[in-house]
Amino acid sequence: MVGSMTDGRPHRRIAVDVGGTFTDVALELDDGRIVTAKVLTTPSAPEEAVVAAVGQAIREAGVEPATVGLVIHGTTLATNALIERTGARTALIVTEGFRDSVEMALENRFEQYDISIDRPAPLVPRYLRWPVTERMNYAGRVLVPLDEDTVRALLPRFEQHAIEAVAVGLLHAYANPAHEHRVGEILQDALPELPVTLSSEVCPEIREYERQSTACANAYVQPRMSGYLARLATALRDLGVGCPLLLMTSGGGLTTLEVATRFPIRLVESGPAGGAILAAEIARECDCENALSFDMGGTTAKLALIDAFQPQTTRTFEVARAYRNLKGSGLPVRVPAIEMVEIGAGGGSIADVDAMGRLNVGPASAGADPGPACYDRGGTRPTVTDADVVLGRIDPADFAGGSLPLAPDRAAGSIRNAVGRPLELADPEAALAISEVVDENMANAARVHAIEWGKDISARTMIAFGGAAPLHAARLAEKLDVSRVIVPTGAGVGSAIGMLRAAVSYEVVRSRYMRLAEFDPGSANALLGEMRAEARGVVQAGAGDDAELEETRHAHMRYVGQGHEIVVPLPVRALETPDREVLAASFDAEYARLFSRTLPDQEREVLSWTLTVTARRGPAAPSAQGSAAAPSSTSGVTVLLDAPPAESSRPEPVDRRRLFDAMRADYVTASAYRRRELARDAAVTGPAVIVEEQTATVVPDGFQVVVNPLGYLVLERAGEVG
Repeated sequence: MVGSMTDGRPHRRIAVDVGGTFTDVALELDDGRIVTAKVLTTPSAPEEAVVAAVGQAIREAGVEPATVGLVIHGTTLATNALIERTGARTALIVTEGFRDSVEMALENRFEQYDISIDRPAPLVPRYLRWPVTERMNYAGRVLVPLDEDTVRALLPRFEQHAIEAVAVGLLHAYANPAHEHRVGEILQDALPELPVTLSSEVCPEIREYERQSTACANAYVQPRMSGYLARLATALRDLGVGCPLLLMTSGGGLTTLEVATRFPIRLVESGPAGGAILAAEIARECDCENALSFDMGGTTAKLALIDAFQPQTTRTFEVARAYRNLKGSGLPVRVPAIEMVEIGAGGGSIADVDAMGRLNVGPASAGADPGPACYDRGGTRPTVTDADVVLGRIDPADFAGGSLPLAPDRAAGSIRNAVGRPLELADPEAALAISEVVDENMANAARVHAIEWGKDISARTMIAFGGAAPLHAARLAEKLDVSRVIVPTGAGVGSAIGMLRAAVSYEVVRSRYMRLAEFDPGSANALLGEMRAEARGVVQAGAGDDAELEETRHAHMRYVGQGHEIVVPLPVRALETPDREVLAASFDAEYARLFSRTLPDQEREVLSWTLTVTARRGPAAPSAQGSAAAPSSTSGVTVLLDAPPAESSRPEPVDRRRLFDAMRADYVTASAYRRRELARDAAVTGPAVIVEEQTATVVPDGFQVVVNPLGYLVLERAGEVG
């Protein structure tokens, strides 16, 4: 029976993904079926859209709010605050003499030959960066004691400059956090309501610039995020959903509300991380070892590389790259994250023509309010969604399942005024120009990302999801020379569904320098023991004390004299003196894999240590009797949304529509199909549009789509099918 409980505990789970334009919800029922909802985000109070979407999904499922056992939440609110520079007014306290470290950065040029490049401005301007007297050396030994009077002398400045948050980033605090802790105590005693971020807590790692930048970013978004999370928890309780609330992290794990409130910077890529997890699971289900995750929503597009069924991960990434997506042109953040590139290319991205007659699309977005012109909510500037309406890709009467009727005349008028007339183009050609520019922006970002990692993007299968991705996936595949595209079930809310497949997990990192020739297992074991206790405490708070836990450990190593490290696995046990040779052999093997050589006479060293604790997911919920979709063998989640009929039948279109064909430069007649009516193995040849509740898949001329046994749409170029 739907809505049943096991052992008296509810097992229904809800995943929520708050984006810049839409808020998506996926409700997993006891039998594995998923009910989804998509509503417009409410930017001034995002929790209102969350409650509306959760309430809608609960009502459609016919269950009681109190029977929900877990809420999982991911959001791009922190990312948007950093990109749009709408965070708190933040101060930074530093060691005397190092006031400008965060602005000097790495003292390199991300574009060697452009004399006009501008670095991203620090989140904290110079007049709000305040020095105090103290000094540690690299080993954490006190050279100059903390002068507490220099800290107290700063207190009047907080009111004078209306400071809303403060970051503390002292030199070598990763090795000895005592001075940072004392600064924090003084500030909290004098200003108890002021949020204080210590770099030794949010990023206890070597490299001052990245540590300070991360601390500043955490402080910058903390007031907004902590306030939002507190309001959200209250709103869910008022709705009757009184279960635990876990937050998706940028690394693809789940953490507690308390940790997320202290370290909101770990949520920077939380929404997109859910999508990357979904793409990795789909790649495994479809035996696509190497894939490209393509997530395009209303505000941004996210692209990630999937290798050996796993998304690439990193400990350092950049937010808001400003210069052609080049590395070094954004704000560095050092937290565990799934490696991806995110650009301002979504359905709400605004198009305009500049003074030189160039068409630009994004990164500015119409968002949810007022939204694209076709929403008829006050927006007048043309967007990608307006272009898709004019091109016939979106049925104005059936957008979002008919819950949000569109105004095609307003879409055409906005494009005509802002793009068509300046460029002397008719409405469809102007709309096509907007679509081509945004598609090329995404293709270029994908190429740059792949080149940075030394990967061949054309040999991959694209996995497309998000409300706008299926509309643009085929054209993007053509630009990237990708021959196959998979559109999963529930693609319009893909990131939310991906969150249901995530495990409660937490990673702890510590910098503790150790040369391998002087390997001290006792010191290493003591450090790893502290890290293990911290990680287990967070995971058990989210998964329960009886959860079965898995642990992984890694060392970040390099040859003495090198500037960067590689990651080497550590045995999950007490280390002993002979493990010096184990670490050396593992380092040499990984170094040879990456660089095809080793340096046998060069001494090795460890800079940092990482430890991750993960709660194992339980067994899959039983599938509903007679269900059509197979359960995921790796996630324990059965996606039955819009499951295809089990019996094969010849697909019949439900409608015909005019679809603009770029090659013919004219409209053609395309067949429209309901995705839920397509049987397994059903094949459709373009031009066609396959419609579902939260999105539509465009199948251009020259493409064919087949429904695979899992119910996923597989698009291939007609000459390459089979």
